[in-house]
Amino acid sequence: MKYSIIIPVYNRPDEADELLSSLCRQSISDFEVVIVEDGSTLPCKEVADKYASQLNIHYLVKKNGGPGPARNFGVDNASGDYVIILDSDCVLPDGYLAAIDSELTQSPCIAFGGPDAAHESFTPIQKAISYSMTSFFTTGGIRGGKKKGAMDRFFPRSFNMGIKRSVYEALGGFSKMRFGEDIDFSYRIIEAGHSSRLFPEAWVWHKRRTDFRKFFKQVFNSGIARINLEKRHPGTMKLVHMLPMVFTVGVLALVLLFLCGLCMMILAPQFANMGMTGEVGMTQGVGLVICVLSLLPLLLYSTLLLVDSSIKNRSLHVGILSIPAAFVQLMGYGFGFLKAWWLRCVLGKSEFAAFEKNFYD
Repeated sequence: MKYSIIIPVYNRPDEADELLSSLCRQSISDFEVVIVEDGSTLPCKEVADKYASQLNIHYLVKKNGGPGPARNFGVDNASGDYVIILDSDCVLPDGYLAAIDSELTQSPCIAFGGPDAAHESFTPIQKAISYSMTSFFTTGGIRGGKKKGAMDRFFPRSFNMGIKRSVYEALGGFSKMRFGEDIDFSYRIIEAGHSSRLFPEAWVWHKRRTDFRKFFKQVFNSGIARINLEKRHPGTMKLVHMLPMVFTVGVLALVLLFLCGLCMMILAPQFANMGMTGEVGMTQGVGLVICVLSLLPLLLYSTLLLVDSSIKNRSLHVGILSIPAAFVQLMGYGFGFLKAWWLRCVLGKSEFAAFEKNFYD
């Protein structure tokens, strides 16, 4: 058996159904599917049974322990030379496995991964969220599908990650981190001296979150994870990882500046009566200028997102939704980053003590 596809599932039978359906359409057949039901209250056993005659499928059940331990449990019960880790909210194009097989045949490597994209059937919110996670104007394009330069290293993400099974087992698989566990594993792969490469044609359709509230929670925890990753792997934090925090602080500063200008406009008569300012009109004019200048950067950035996303998605609706999606993505991550920095770097708390509720429920 060449490939073992590991799919941890938690209360997502419908999504598992779509993913298994797409696996039935692969041109490569030398693979098994290992589904790990991670303590779900809404199991996908019936879905797995539906594909038992079309796929070499194994359905496993374990107590809920998070995505990392679920993947490890699946690999423990796998037999392929390579394990491919997929999120249950992914759907594969027909040539996914063929692309992986072609890359490994031409130039073997220990670990690999591919990019993600939004399918035409996705909701406008899902497309907007996908844009915010992959656009140059939000993440710098670091989650896109472009090949890295020779001096760069590629760190696979768990929604679309492959690794030689013997190396997976030797490294102990994923840690118990609830968030950022895939980057932690990728760091350990590279630190152990193994090769890792992006397979740009081995992409998946990734649904991500279905609303902004869930999306905010996801990126908030990603911000927390970035500080924890730096603590585990000192020196791995780059400037691009801190930009959402800078953006968040900048937006808050601009909002505060706008409120100050608004107060000057509204309270100018009272200030004048108290002798705190000069002419009412001049004070209101200064307040108006402050309001305009504070809003201008946000309006320009929003316009840039609107135009770029509308063109790329061929939809004005998605373009409009991409504005709040981008702000949720950047500021959610930024708030999580700031919280983790305060608790771990300033107060000196451990990963467990600082985030027991977030990471270890």
